[in-house]
Amino acid sequence: QGASHAATRLLGLQEFKAAGTVKINPDAPQKNARFLTLEARKTLLVPTPRLRTGLFNKIVPPSGATKEILRICATSQGVKEYSVPVGLDGKARVDLVVVGSVAVSEKGWRIGKGEGYADMEYAMMVSMGAVQEDTPVITIVHDCQVVDIAEELLDDHDLTVDYILTPTRTIKTNCKRPKPQGIIWHKVTYEMLRKIPILESLRYREKQIGKDVTLQDEHSDLANANTPAALEGSGMITAVYVGNIPPGVRVSELKCALREFRATPLRLNWQGAQHRAFLDYKDKATAESAVSSLKGLSLGGNTLRVELAKNQRN
Repeated sequence: QGASHAATRLLGLQEFKAAGTVKINPDAPQKNARFLTLEARKTLLVPTPRLRTGLFNKIVPPSGATKEILRICATSQGVKEYSVPVGLDGKARVDLVVVGSVAVSEKGWRIGKGEGYADMEYAMMVSMGAVQEDTPVITIVHDCQVVDIAEELLDDHDLTVDYILTPTRTIKTNCKRPKPQGIIWHKVTYEMLRKIPILESLRYREKQIGKDVTLQDEHSDLANANTPAALEGSGMITAVYVGNIPPGVRVSELKCALREFRATPLRLNWQGAQHRAFLDYKDKATAESAVSSLKGLSLGGNTLRVELAKNQRN
């Protein structure tokens, strides 16, 4: 409510007037912000929803576009019809970032929907060199979304904001907390890499320049493999076969179930296309106890087949 009025406050900000390229999230509440950016003849970048295909779409209105056409360009339909993709090598320089929020505090601390896409987009822009530390970040919300947020809730990958625009006021946060310095790889999982292809390319590039790009679930494998107990029984690692996995089930759902039943393996070899997975445990006893805890487990409507793998590889 009042989103399009709140967006008109952009026009009064010196940072907006000075900006040549503005990145704005694709959600409906920021539609007027996208329109005002196009109307001011600035370059508008919109992240692709859930980052499924590349990173940004650059909106390119047809030449001599009327206000009506610009309004269409600002909708999700327009993003499909009037845009070109911008990849990692797009050499984009972003002068102003507009993000949505679920809640934000006057100190500039922000909470999103919890999926981390805004934080991820910002971190990618840092890695690409598209934003600097002083690039202003703005959020446009309703007054009722401005609340106190405890600093304990913030993590080092969380994006903070410099301005909050609401239907009734413009708040300058003077936030001193540093913004993310790039992708924090040890918080990224294989599942995220699978969902966000551009992360994979970014990781490859950062690896080339010598950065540590170890993922969250890589650490756990290594940590387990190096504990003395795992080494003592290293010739004894026992595999458990999990079969009858329905097509729609994701590896993350299986991992979740394994954690719940306290049957987390040293290694998990997911073969979703073959509807199966193999779990490695440090010895036969641990594997047998995992089999008995997982008996009768059902995922996605199928009861899984869980048994010691037939041919154990040493």
